[in-house]
Amino acid sequence: MKKAILSAVLAVVAVSVQAQIQFPRSQAEDTKGYMSEAYWKLWNPEEQARIEADIEKYRKADGEFSVVDIKRNSEVKIEQISHEFIFGAHIFNFNQLGTKERNDRYKEMFGTLFNRATIPFYWREFELEQGKPRFATEYRDTEEFWNNCENPYDELHWRRPSTDQLVEFCEQKGIQMHGHVLVWGSRLIRPRWYFNLFNKEELAAHKRLFPNEPNRYQNKDVQSDEWKEMSFEEVAQTFPNYVKTMPLVMENRIKQIAEHYGGRLQSWDVVNESARDDDQGFLIENHPVSKSRYGLLYGDYPYHALKCAEKYFPSDVALNINDYHRKPGYTTQVKRLLERGCKIDIMGIQMHLFNVQHCMDIANGVKIQTPSQVREYIGWASEANLPLHLSEVTITAPSQDERGFMIQAIITQQLYRLWFSQEKMMGITWWNTVDGCGIKGEPSVSGIFFRDMKEKPAYYALDQLINHEWKTNLSVKPDAEGKVRFRGFKGKYRITYKDKRGREQTMEYILK
Repeated sequence: MKKAILSAVLAVVAVSVQAQIQFPRSQAEDTKGYMSEAYWKLWNPEEQARIEADIEKYRKADGEFSVVDIKRNSEVKIEQISHEFIFGAHIFNFNQLGTKERNDRYKEMFGTLFNRATIPFYWREFELEQGKPRFATEYRDTEEFWNNCENPYDELHWRRPSTDQLVEFCEQKGIQMHGHVLVWGSRLIRPRWYFNLFNKEELAAHKRLFPNEPNRYQNKDVQSDEWKEMSFEEVAQTFPNYVKTMPLVMENRIKQIAEHYGGRLQSWDVVNESARDDDQGFLIENHPVSKSRYGLLYGDYPYHALKCAEKYFPSDVALNINDYHRKPGYTTQVKRLLERGCKIDIMGIQMHLFNVQHCMDIANGVKIQTPSQVREYIGWASEANLPLHLSEVTITAPSQDERGFMIQAIITQQLYRLWFSQEKMMGITWWNTVDGCGIKGEPSVSGIFFRDMKEKPAYYALDQLINHEWKTNLSVKPDAEGKVRFRGFKGKYRITYKDKRGREQTMEYILK
């Protein structure tokens, strides 16, 4: 039995190593038939040429700089050391993977593959006790605690490490940081003490209007017919204390986090997944309550959250709105918030292929996340005229064999290339990087690493793009006036050359 398990693991590793060599971009290159003929008709040579042309147009620029005192006939070495474009991942499993070796490999991918980390600020786990946010690291946040935890998935703070340790780690490695999330209506992030904010009458009304409180992982309250029929005015009259209290509680949460971190995190998801509320009429501007699809929420909460964040965060911190609602209504909401004077610097779009069958369907040529579909929803979002962030990406392996792993890798390769080619796109963030490390309801096979932190083909697909295909490294001779000209991917470069005395000189250059 042990030999069989070992053989299976070695086979998986062999597939992963082999995957470094080639990922097909045409039916002719796909000699093993990982993807169907119908798939390659969608991702045809004309499509590939268009992607390449757009990458050249939007992700690269012409550079020019001068070198002085250079040795005659010497070449200037131009090495790209970082990207302007964001390639990110969440860092929710920091020190939680069970062994030091796994945790070290997890940390290593930040700075080698990913240049930004999304840090969790989900209200429930961030403030387990009212008034006591989990900035500082306690024993329950340490590697020792998690290495000795028999069932980490049952711990309430699983995937929710204390935040100071994450910020310090990223600062030490020079990794950009993104905070997620300040305000989200979902009941998934209500603290256990949430109902302490209601008076006795309001609590009784809430229990009546939302019977059969669902389990932790369900996103919606069970809404009664009475709730559905109530007007906004009737809701406000039923919950007068809530109307006064909740905006103050949320403003205090934003203020407390902003004062603690200031500008140390470069960007924040201020409000999350509110577009459907807006699109379906569950939000009314300037009204004291919202009849959200999540249940009872305080009024005009996206506007309120953005104005509070602008009030308390430094002006150079980017404030984001984030949603999975890839529909024109999301763009309409963003435009209206901008017109009302909200500071929105980046528009986040989620893309989760949670369903294993969907990824198999894609391989078989079913029209899911096709080039035309991707361009359509990015086109809608681009109408808000903001930088776009693919803020949460999930791509699952449809089967646990060579073909399944390669399907995940090829879908990843093709979608990343297409997203990278889009004019307004400023970054892409993978969600669960390790198998089995999501929450209930998310697939256990959507990582770019297996649970033991062995790399999957999808990892090598990303590494091939980010660290090889999309990095400029070359040598150029300056002209007679000492000017060096080149074309490369936008980002930071290290310039190296020898002066007339044969000494090596280095300088940094930013290509924008």
